[in-house]
Amino acid sequence: MIKKLVIVLVAFFALQMNAQEGTASPYSFYGIGSLKFKGTVENRSMGGLSIYSDSIHVNLRNPAAYVGPNLKIFNNENRPIKFSIAASHNSINLKADSGREKTSATTIDYMALAMPLSDKLGFGMGIMPYTSVGYKLEDTNSSDQILNRYRGEGGLNKAFIGLGYRITDKLSAGIDVNYNFGNIQNTAIEFLYDDDGNVIQYQSREQNRSDLSGVNINFGLTYKTMINEKLELQSGFTFSPQSEIQSINERTFATIVINQTNGQELVANSIEADLDALGLERTDLTLPYRMSIGAGIGAPRKWFLGAEYTYQNTSEFSNPIVSIDNAKYVNASNISIGGFFVPDYDSFASYWKRATYRAGIHFESTGLEINNEKINEFGISFGVGLPVGKWFSNANLGLEVGRKGTTNQNLIQENFVNFQLSLSLNDRWFQKRKYN
Repeated sequence: MIKKLVIVLVAFFALQMNAQEGTASPYSFYGIGSLKFKGTVENRSMGGLSIYSDSIHVNLRNPAAYVGPNLKIFNNENRPIKFSIAASHNSINLKADSGREKTSATTIDYMALAMPLSDKLGFGMGIMPYTSVGYKLEDTNSSDQILNRYRGEGGLNKAFIGLGYRITDKLSAGIDVNYNFGNIQNTAIEFLYDDDGNVIQYQSREQNRSDLSGVNINFGLTYKTMINEKLELQSGFTFSPQSEIQSINERTFATIVINQTNGQELVANSIEADLDALGLERTDLTLPYRMSIGAGIGAPRKWFLGAEYTYQNTSEFSNPIVSIDNAKYVNASNISIGGFFVPDYDSFASYWKRATYRAGIHFESTGLEINNEKINEFGISFGVGLPVGKWFSNANLGLEVGRKGTTNQNLIQENFVNFQLSLSLNDRWFQKRKYN
Protein backbone atom coordinates (compact mmCIF):
# COMPACT_ATOMS: atom_id res chain seq x y z
CA MET A 1 0.00 0.00 0.00
CA ILE A 2 2.81 2.42 0.84
CA LYS A 3 4.08 2.26 -2.78
CA LYS A 4 0.75 3.55 -4.14
CA LEU A 5 0.53 6.17 -1.40
CA VAL A 6 4.02 7.45 -2.20
CA ILE A 7 3.11 7.97 -5.88
CA VAL A 8 -0.06 9.90 -4.99
CA LEU A 9 1.69 12.09 -2.43
CA VAL A 10 4.64 12.85 -4.72
CA ALA A 11 2.25 14.17 -7.37
CA PHE A 12 0.32 16.24 -4.83
CA PHE A 13 3.48 17.62 -3.23
CA ALA A 14 4.92 18.67 -6.61
CA LEU A 15 1.78 20.67 -7.39
CA GLN A 16 1.67 22.36 -3.99
CA MET A 17 5.34 23.20 -3.45
CA ASN A 18 5.53 26.28 -5.66
CA ALA A 19 1.97 27.42 -4.93
CA GLN A 20 2.11 27.60 -1.15
CA GLU A 21 2.97 30.69 0.87
CA GLY A 22 5.21 29.21 3.51
CA THR A 23 5.40 32.05 6.04
CA ALA A 24 3.63 35.15 7.27
CA SER A 25 6.63 36.56 9.13
CA PRO A 26 7.61 40.19 8.46
CA TYR A 27 11.22 39.12 8.99
CA SER A 28 11.03 37.18 5.71
CA PHE A 29 11.49 40.65 4.14
CA TYR A 30 15.25 40.27 4.64
CA GLY A 31 17.75 38.21 2.65
CA ILE A 32 16.22 35.22 0.89
CA GLY A 33 13.43 34.80 3.45
CA SER A 34 12.91 33.05 6.76
CA LEU A 35 14.92 29.86 7.12
CA LYS A 36 12.65 26.82 7.43
CA PHE A 37 13.38 24.11 9.96
CA LYS A 38 15.10 21.21 8.22
CA GLY A 39 13.85 18.32 10.27
CA THR A 40 10.91 16.09 11.01
CA VAL A 41 7.97 16.73 13.30
CA GLU A 42 9.63 14.27 15.68
CA ASN A 43 12.77 16.47 15.75
CA ARG A 44 10.79 19.67 16.12
CA SER A 45 8.76 18.26 19.02
CA MET A 46 12.05 17.77 20.90
CA GLY A 47 13.14 21.39 20.57
CA GLY A 48 14.75 20.74 17.19
CA LEU A 49 16.96 17.95 18.54
CA SER A 50 18.13 15.79 15.61
CA ILE A 51 20.90 13.60 17.04
CA TYR A 52 18.60 10.68 17.82
CA SER A 53 18.21 8.08 15.07
CA ASP A 54 16.62 4.65 14.82
CA SER A 55 15.45 2.13 12.24
CA ILE A 56 11.83 3.32 11.94
CA HIS A 57 12.03 7.13 11.55
CA VAL A 58 13.51 9.30 8.80
CA ASN A 59 16.19 11.75 9.99
CA LEU A 60 16.42 14.73 7.61
CA ARG A 61 19.24 16.51 9.45
CA ASN A 62 21.96 13.84 9.37
CA PRO A 63 22.52 11.62 6.28
CA ALA A 64 24.49 9.13 8.36
CA ALA A 65 21.12 8.10 9.83
CA TYR A 66 20.02 6.60 6.49
CA VAL A 67 21.72 3.38 7.58
CA GLY A 68 21.29 1.30 10.74
CA PRO A 69 21.16 -2.24 12.08
CA ASN A 70 18.77 -4.81 10.63
CA LEU A 71 15.67 -5.60 12.69
CA LYS A 72 15.04 -8.85 14.55
CA ILE A 73 11.41 -8.76 13.37
CA PHE A 74 12.80 -9.03 9.80
CA ASN A 75 14.99 -12.00 10.83
CA ASN A 76 17.99 -9.64 10.87
CA GLU A 77 17.88 -9.66 7.04
CA ASN A 78 17.03 -6.02 6.36
CA ARG A 79 15.37 -2.83 7.55
CA PRO A 80 12.05 -1.19 6.68
CA ILE A 81 11.45 1.32 3.91
CA LYS A 82 10.75 4.64 5.68
CA PHE A 83 8.49 7.27 4.16
CA SER A 84 7.42 10.51 5.83
CA ILE A 85 5.31 13.54 4.89
CA ALA A 86 4.33 16.51 7.06
CA ALA A 87 2.28 19.70 7.13
CA SER A 88 1.98 22.53 9.62
CA HIS A 89 -0.20 25.51 10.53
CA ASN A 90 1.53 28.59 11.95
CA SER A 91 -0.43 31.25 13.82
CA ILE A 92 1.42 34.49 14.63
CA ASN A 93 0.47 37.44 16.82
CA LEU A 94 2.48 40.46 15.71
CA LYS A 95 3.21 43.08 18.36
CA ALA A 96 4.67 46.54 17.75
CA ASP A 97 4.61 49.93 19.46
CA SER A 98 1.99 51.04 16.93
CA GLY A 99 -0.41 48.13 17.50
CA ARG A 100 -1.08 44.42 17.10
CA GLU A 101 -2.02 42.16 14.21
CA LYS A 102 -2.69 38.46 13.61
CA THR A 103 -1.62 36.35 10.66
CA SER A 104 -1.23 32.69 9.78
CA ALA A 105 0.09 30.25 7.16
CA THR A 106 -0.50 26.58 6.38
CA THR A 107 2.19 24.66 4.52
CA ILE A 108 3.43 21.25 3.46
CA ASP A 109 6.79 20.94 5.20
CA TYR A 110 8.57 17.95 3.68
CA MET A 111 8.34 14.60 1.98
CA ALA A 112 11.15 12.07 2.33
CA LEU A 113 12.00 8.44 1.69
CA ALA A 114 14.80 6.33 3.18
CA MET A 115 15.58 2.75 2.20
CA PRO A 116 18.29 0.12 2.74
CA LEU A 117 20.58 -0.78 -0.17
CA SER A 118 22.60 -3.38 1.76
CA ASP A 119 23.51 -4.28 5.32
CA LYS A 120 25.93 -1.35 5.45
CA LEU A 121 24.46 1.11 2.95
CA GLY A 122 21.32 3.26 3.07
CA PHE A 123 19.75 5.72 0.63
CA GLY A 124 17.61 8.80 1.26
CA MET A 125 15.81 11.37 -0.88
CA GLY A 126 13.20 14.07 -0.41
CA ILE A 127 12.03 17.61 -0.99
CA MET A 128 11.24 20.47 1.39
CA PRO A 129 11.09 24.27 1.60
CA TYR A 130 14.46 25.79 2.53
CA THR A 131 13.42 29.44 2.96
CA SER A 132 10.04 31.17 2.67
CA VAL A 133 9.05 34.73 1.84
CA GLY A 134 5.58 36.00 2.69
CA TYR A 135 5.05 39.51 4.05
CA LYS A 136 2.83 42.56 3.67
CA LEU A 137 4.18 45.68 5.34
CA GLU A 138 3.33 49.38 5.38
CA ASP A 139 5.44 52.36 6.39
CA THR A 140 3.40 55.29 7.74
CA ASN A 141 4.15 58.83 8.93
CA SER A 142 2.98 60.63 12.06
CA SER A 143 -0.34 61.42 10.36
CA ASP A 144 -0.95 57.70 9.63
CA GLN A 145 -0.50 58.30 5.93
CA ILE A 146 1.00 55.36 4.04
CA LEU A 147 4.42 56.27 2.72
CA ASN A 148 5.47 52.87 1.36
CA ARG A 149 3.82 49.48 0.96
CA TYR A 150 5.91 46.32 0.69
CA ARG A 151 4.95 42.76 -0.12
CA GLY A 152 6.85 39.63 -1.01
CA GLU A 153 6.31 35.98 -1.79
CA GLY A 154 8.21 32.89 -2.87
CA GLY A 155 11.21 31.19 -1.38
CA LEU A 156 13.86 28.58 -1.93
CA ASN A 157 13.10 24.85 -2.09
CA LYS A 158 15.50 21.97 -1.51
CA ALA A 159 15.50 18.59 -3.27
CA PHE A 160 18.06 16.15 -1.92
CA ILE A 161 19.50 12.67 -2.36
CA GLY A 162 21.95 11.06 0.00
CA LEU A 163 23.81 7.95 1.11
CA GLY A 164 24.69 6.63 4.54
CA TYR A 165 27.40 4.04 5.21
CA ARG A 166 27.83 1.96 8.34
CA ILE A 167 31.58 2.01 9.01
CA THR A 168 31.33 -0.08 12.19
CA ASP A 169 28.49 -1.28 14.39
CA LYS A 170 28.83 2.02 16.30
CA LEU A 171 29.93 4.59 13.69
CA SER A 172 28.15 5.69 10.50
CA ALA A 173 28.84 8.43 7.95
CA GLY A 174 26.72 10.00 5.23
CA ILE A 175 26.41 12.72 2.62
CA ASP A 176 23.48 14.64 1.14
CA VAL A 177 23.60 16.46 -2.21
CA ASN A 178 21.03 19.29 -2.23
CA TYR A 179 19.66 21.10 -5.25
CA ASN A 180 18.21 24.46 -4.23
CA PHE A 181 15.70 26.15 -6.51
CA GLY A 182 12.90 28.70 -6.43
CA ASN A 183 12.12 32.37 -6.91
CA ILE A 184 11.53 35.43 -4.76
CA GLN A 185 9.27 38.30 -5.82
CA ASN A 186 9.28 41.67 -4.04
CA THR A 187 7.12 44.74 -4.65
CA ALA A 188 7.50 48.25 -3.22
CA ILE A 189 4.96 51.06 -3.81
CA GLU A 190 5.69 54.69 -2.93
CA PHE A 191 2.63 56.83 -2.12
CA LEU A 192 2.60 60.54 -2.86
CA TYR A 193 0.18 63.21 -1.53
CA ASP A 194 -0.91 66.69 -2.61
CA ASP A 195 -0.67 69.80 -0.43
CA ASP A 196 -4.03 68.99 1.20
CA GLY A 197 -2.84 65.54 2.28
CA ASN A 198 -4.85 63.65 -0.33
CA VAL A 199 -3.20 60.74 -2.14
CA ILE A 200 -2.53 61.64 -5.77
CA GLN A 201 -3.81 59.55 -8.67
CA TYR A 202 -0.53 57.96 -9.77
CA GLN A 203 1.90 56.02 -7.58
CA SER A 204 5.36 54.58 -8.27
CA ARG A 205 5.98 50.83 -8.07
CA GLU A 206 9.18 48.80 -8.16
CA GLN A 207 9.01 45.05 -8.77
CA ASN A 208 11.92 42.64 -8.37
CA ARG A 209 12.09 38.96 -9.21
CA SER A 210 15.02 36.63 -8.56
CA ASP A 211 15.12 33.06 -9.92
CA LEU A 212 17.48 31.04 -7.76
CA SER A 213 19.34 27.77 -8.27
CA GLY A 214 22.41 26.07 -6.86
CA VAL A 215 23.89 22.96 -5.27
CA ASN A 216 25.33 22.38 -1.82
CA ILE A 217 26.29 19.32 0.23
CA ASN A 218 25.86 18.17 3.81
CA PHE A 219 28.11 15.68 5.62
CA GLY A 220 27.09 13.73 8.71
CA LEU A 221 28.39 11.33 11.35
CA THR A 222 26.53 9.33 13.99
CA TYR A 223 28.03 7.34 16.85
CA LYS A 224 26.11 4.96 19.13
CA THR A 225 27.32 2.74 21.93
CA MET A 226 25.92 1.05 25.02
CA ILE A 227 27.36 2.62 28.18
CA ASN A 228 26.11 -0.29 30.26
CA GLU A 229 23.40 -2.93 29.98
CA LYS A 230 20.59 -0.35 30.04
CA LEU A 231 21.95 3.02 28.86
CA GLU A 232 22.91 3.99 25.32
CA LEU A 233 24.95 7.00 24.19
CA GLN A 234 24.01 8.63 20.87
CA SER A 235 25.90 11.49 19.27
CA GLY A 236 25.88 13.26 15.93
CA PHE A 237 27.82 15.78 13.87
CA THR A 238 26.91 17.56 10.61
CA PHE A 239 28.76 20.03 8.43
CA SER A 240 27.61 21.94 5.32
CA PRO A 241 30.43 23.85 3.56
CA GLN A 242 29.93 27.34 2.18
CA SER A 243 28.31 27.35 -1.25
CA GLU A 244 26.96 29.68 -3.92
CA ILE A 245 23.48 30.10 -5.40
CA GLN A 246 23.02 31.76 -8.76
CA SER A 247 20.35 34.43 -9.00
CA ILE A 248 18.89 35.64 -12.31
CA ASN A 249 17.25 38.98 -11.62
CA GLU A 250 14.60 41.22 -13.17
CA ARG A 251 13.49 44.70 -12.10
CA THR A 252 10.55 46.74 -13.39
CA PHE A 253 9.53 50.30 -12.59
CA ALA A 254 5.91 51.30 -13.20
CA THR A 255 3.45 54.11 -12.73
CA ILE A 256 0.23 52.66 -11.39
CA VAL A 257 -3.28 53.59 -10.36
CA ILE A 258 -4.67 51.77 -7.31
CA ASN A 259 -8.36 50.95 -7.27
CA GLN A 260 -9.48 52.16 -3.83
CA THR A 261 -12.35 49.64 -3.76
CA ASN A 262 -10.54 46.35 -4.32
CA GLY A 263 -6.87 47.37 -4.19
CA GLN A 264 -6.19 46.30 -7.77
CA GLU A 265 -3.09 47.89 -9.30
CA LEU A 266 -3.57 49.20 -12.86
CA VAL A 267 -0.36 49.92 -14.80
CA ALA A 268 -0.24 53.24 -16.66
CA ASN A 269 3.27 52.69 -18.03
CA SER A 270 6.32 50.61 -17.14
CA ILE A 271 10.00 50.24 -17.98
CA GLU A 272 12.47 47.38 -17.52
CA ALA A 273 15.62 48.27 -15.60
CA ASP A 274 18.91 47.54 -17.38
CA LEU A 275 20.41 45.30 -14.70
CA ASP A 276 23.00 43.98 -17.15
CA ALA A 277 24.58 47.44 -17.35
CA LEU A 278 24.71 47.53 -13.55
CA GLY A 279 26.25 44.06 -13.33
CA LEU A 280 23.17 42.77 -11.46
CA GLU A 281 21.36 40.65 -14.06
CA ARG A 282 23.18 37.54 -12.81
CA THR A 283 24.51 37.53 -9.27
CA ASP A 284 25.82 34.96 -6.81
CA LEU A 285 24.47 34.59 -3.29
CA THR A 286 26.71 33.15 -0.62
CA LEU A 287 25.25 30.45 1.62
CA PRO A 288 27.47 30.32 4.74
CA TYR A 289 28.83 27.10 6.19
CA ARG A 290 26.82 25.40 8.94
CA MET A 291 27.78 22.83 11.56
CA SER A 292 26.06 21.07 14.44
CA ILE A 293 27.16 18.74 17.21
CA GLY A 294 25.24 17.03 19.98
CA ALA A 295 24.93 14.02 22.26
CA GLY A 296 22.46 12.34 24.58
CA ILE A 297 21.77 9.22 26.59
CA GLY A 298 18.77 7.00 27.04
CA ALA A 299 17.35 3.53 27.39
CA PRO A 300 16.55 2.08 23.94
CA ARG A 301 12.81 2.09 23.14
CA LYS A 302 12.08 3.73 26.53
CA TRP A 303 13.51 7.26 26.88
CA PHE A 304 16.14 9.65 25.57
CA LEU A 305 17.50 13.05 26.63
CA GLY A 306 20.02 15.09 24.67
CA ALA A 307 21.38 18.49 23.69
CA GLU A 308 22.62 19.92 20.39
CA TYR A 309 24.49 23.07 19.36
CA THR A 310 24.29 24.53 15.84
CA TYR A 311 26.46 27.31 14.44
CA GLN A 312 26.19 29.11 11.09
CA ASN A 313 28.63 31.66 9.70
CA THR A 314 25.77 33.94 8.64
CA SER A 315 27.93 37.04 8.62
CA GLU A 316 29.29 35.80 5.27
CA PHE A 317 25.82 35.89 3.66
CA SER A 318 25.48 38.35 0.80
CA ASN A 319 22.82 39.27 -1.75
CA PRO A 320 24.08 41.97 -4.17
CA ILE A 321 20.64 42.64 -5.67
CA VAL A 322 19.18 43.79 -2.33
CA SER A 323 20.83 46.29 0.01
CA ILE A 324 19.12 47.40 3.24
CA ASP A 325 20.88 50.11 5.25
CA ASN A 326 19.47 49.28 8.69
CA ALA A 327 19.97 45.50 8.53
CA LYS A 328 23.00 43.26 8.56
CA TYR A 329 23.88 39.62 9.24
CA VAL A 330 25.95 38.32 12.13
CA ASN A 331 26.85 34.74 12.97
CA ALA A 332 23.88 32.59 14.01
CA SER A 333 23.60 29.85 16.64
CA ASN A 334 21.01 27.57 18.19
CA ILE A 335 20.85 25.40 21.31
CA SER A 336 18.29 22.58 21.45
CA ILE A 337 17.49 20.44 24.49
CA GLY A 338 14.89 17.70 24.35
CA GLY A 339 13.94 14.07 24.46
CA PHE A 340 11.16 11.51 24.52
CA PHE A 341 9.53 8.90 26.75
CA VAL A 342 7.71 5.65 25.87
CA PRO A 343 5.81 4.09 28.83
CA ASP A 344 5.77 0.56 27.36
CA TYR A 345 6.52 0.17 23.65
CA ASP A 346 5.15 -3.40 23.37
CA SER A 347 2.14 -3.05 25.68
CA PHE A 348 -0.94 -5.02 24.59
CA ALA A 349 -3.18 -3.67 27.35
CA SER A 350 -2.90 0.07 26.64
CA TYR A 351 -2.59 1.89 23.32
CA TRP A 352 -1.39 5.07 25.07
CA LYS A 353 1.48 3.23 26.74
CA ARG A 354 2.84 2.46 23.26
CA ALA A 355 2.74 6.13 22.26
CA THR A 356 5.90 8.27 22.24
CA TYR A 357 5.77 11.51 24.24
CA ARG A 358 8.23 14.25 23.26
CA ALA A 359 9.22 17.66 24.63
CA GLY A 360 11.99 20.18 24.12
CA ILE A 361 13.19 23.76 24.18
CA HIS A 362 15.40 25.85 21.90
CA PHE A 363 17.22 29.18 22.04
CA GLU A 364 18.23 30.69 18.71
CA SER A 365 20.15 33.71 17.53
CA THR A 366 18.87 33.98 13.94
CA GLY A 367 21.87 35.95 12.64
CA LEU A 368 19.72 38.90 11.58
CA GLU A 369 20.41 42.30 13.17
CA ILE A 370 18.10 45.27 12.49
CA ASN A 371 18.62 48.76 13.93
CA ASN A 372 21.42 47.28 16.05
CA GLU A 373 18.98 44.82 17.64
CA LYS A 374 19.66 41.08 17.26
CA ILE A 375 16.61 39.06 16.25
CA ASN A 376 16.44 36.09 18.62
CA GLU A 377 13.95 33.25 18.93
CA PHE A 378 12.82 31.11 21.84
CA GLY A 379 10.45 28.14 21.69
CA ILE A 380 9.00 25.31 23.76
CA SER A 381 7.67 22.26 21.96
CA PHE A 382 5.64 19.16 22.75
CA GLY A 383 4.58 16.18 20.69
CA VAL A 384 3.18 12.68 20.62
CA GLY A 385 3.78 9.78 18.26
CA LEU A 386 0.75 7.54 17.82
CA PRO A 387 1.20 3.96 16.51
CA VAL A 388 -0.73 3.21 13.31
CA GLY A 389 -0.75 0.14 11.08
CA LYS A 390 2.10 -2.35 11.20
CA TRP A 391 5.90 -2.27 10.97
CA PHE A 392 6.02 0.50 13.62
CA SER A 393 4.35 3.18 11.45
CA ASN A 394 3.09 6.21 13.37
CA ALA A 395 1.31 9.55 13.13
CA ASN A 396 3.08 12.42 14.87
CA LEU A 397 1.45 15.52 16.33
CA GLY A 398 3.50 18.52 17.42
CA LEU A 399 2.85 21.82 19.17
CA GLU A 400 5.36 24.67 19.45
CA VAL A 401 4.90 28.00 21.21
CA GLY A 402 7.47 30.75 21.27
CA ARG A 403 8.62 34.27 20.56
CA LYS A 404 10.76 35.87 17.86
CA GLY A 405 12.07 39.39 17.62
CA THR A 406 11.53 42.42 19.85
CA THR A 407 9.55 45.66 20.01
CA ASN A 408 12.72 47.68 20.68
CA GLN A 409 13.83 50.17 18.01
CA ASN A 410 10.35 50.16 16.41
CA LEU A 411 10.66 46.47 15.49
CA ILE A 412 8.06 43.71 15.56
CA GLN A 413 7.76 40.88 18.06
CA GLU A 414 6.23 37.62 16.87
CA ASN A 415 4.41 35.42 19.38
CA PHE A 416 3.75 32.19 17.53
CA VAL A 417 1.89 28.91 17.93
CA ASN A 418 2.77 26.16 15.44
CA PHE A 419 0.85 22.93 14.92
CA GLN A 420 2.50 20.08 13.02
CA LEU A 421 1.26 16.75 11.70
CA SER A 422 3.27 14.02 10.02
CA LEU A 423 2.87 10.45 8.87
CA SER A 424 5.90 8.22 9.34
CA LEU A 425 5.14 5.05 7.38
CA ASN A 426 7.23 1.89 7.30
CA ASP A 427 6.96 -1.11 5.00
CA ARG A 428 8.93 -4.16 3.93
CA TRP A 429 9.67 -4.13 0.22
CA PHE A 430 12.54 -6.57 0.01
CA GLN A 431 12.41 -10.06 1.44
CA LYS A 432 14.70 -13.00 0.81
CA ARG A 433 12.98 -16.02 -0.65
CA LYS A 434 13.72 -19.31 1.07
CA TYR A 435 13.31 -22.75 -0.45
CA ASN A 436 13.43 -26.18 1.18
